[in-house]
Amino acid sequence: MATDPDPGAPAAPRARERSTRQFEAVRDELARGDDFRSAQDIHASLGARGTAVGLATVYRALQTLADSGAADSLRSPAGQAVYRVCGQVHHHHLVCRSCGRTVEVQGLAVERWAEKTAGANGFSDVEHTVELTGTCTPCRTTSS
Repeated sequence: MATDPDPGAPAAPRARERSTRQFEAVRDELARGDDFRSAQDIHASLGARGTAVGLATVYRALQTLADSGAADSLRSPAGQAVYRVCGQVHHHHLVCRSCGRTVEVQGLAVERWAEKTAGANGFSDVEHTVELTGTCTPCRTTSS
C-alpha cells in the first residue's frame, strides 16, 4: 500500500527532470532551514559541508525547485533572488523591506478577488502571486 509523501518534505524533481546527487544536495540544503536563502548562501553552505556543487548548478536546481512549486522565490530588499522550501498550501508573502523577514499569509479575500476579476474578464485557470512589503515590528522599533 502506497503512503502519502511527507507534506513538509521538498518535492522531488518532475518526471522529465533527472535527479542528480547535486540536485538532491541543493534540495536538502534548502530544506535545512526556514529562512529565504540566496544561491550564493546555499553554494557556500554546501562547500563548507564538503559537497562540491557548482554555483551554476545551484542556480539551476533552485530554479527547478521554484518552477515545480517545491520552493518559494522572492527578491530580497537588495534585489537578489532568494529561495526557501515552499509550504504545501497556496499562500502569499508579507516581507519586511528592512531585514527581509518573511511571513506566509493566506488571503481568502485575495483568492475571491482573483477569481472574480478573472471571470469578469473572460479568463479561467488563472494563477497569481501576491507579495506584500512593509516594516516588521523589530525593525520599526529599532529605527525609532
